[in-house]
Amino acid sequence: MALEFRAFWEFGALLPAWPLLARAPRGDGHAVVVFPGLSANDASTVPLRQYLQSLNYSAWGWEQGFNFGPRAGVLEEAKNKLVSAFESTGRKVSLIGWSLGGVYARELAKEMPDMVRGVITLGTPFAGSHKATNAWRVYELTSGRNVERESDHYDLPTAPPVPTTSIYSRTDGVVAWQASVQAPGAANPQTENIEVLASHIGLGFNPSAWWAVADRLAQAEGGWTPFAKQDTGRLRGLIYPNTAR
Repeated sequence: MALEFRAFWEFGALLPAWPLLARAPRGDGHAVVVFPGLSANDASTVPLRQYLQSLNYSAWGWEQGFNFGPRAGVLEEAKNKLVSAFESTGRKVSLIGWSLGGVYARELAKEMPDMVRGVITLGTPFAGSHKATNAWRVYELTSGRNVERESDHYDLPTAPPVPTTSIYSRTDGVVAWQASVQAPGAANPQTENIEVLASHIGLGFNPSAWWAVADRLAQAEGGWTPFAKQDTGRLRGLIYPNTAR
């Protein structure tokens, strides 16, 4: 948990990293909806969305205030947001979710795969124990729901039937990193895990996470290839230490 104070450094690292980040692959203009983490709102994803805008994406927030869990109407509004983004652009939408927001992104993609181009999660707990996170008590307090009973309504470990990337950190002080690792499955071979050196609170501001997000979003629709099998230079190995499918 003490390592979470790195988030300030990660945010500060964006400025010196900007010349490199600006060289990330350009987007094709499709819509990207970004879901915030537990107890956060769209303000927390403004820097990431502005970065995506600069790369020629139409970046949307979730526009539901603070994320206090799937309370009444939250998931329905999330579906409406996906439909709006899809209909306004006439193209499939990419979904990005930070922490709990990634659960929304994955479950929406399972329910409405014909509208979703791909899913990227940042430090999202979807595998292992429901309490493999230091935030489960906060979740129960803010949402008024029991985390185990709530999880029983969903098949969280199963990946959506679309290209799915989990970005995680082994030094995440909030979510146990094992809970963010997608197990390979025959039903969807287009899944992968990308390890970065980051705090949980800083994942949405981390330059290496941003580059991975940009790289994944820039893939041509229907032309998915694993991140780990691209450029594997020595520097990339230091920045992404244990990237695996």
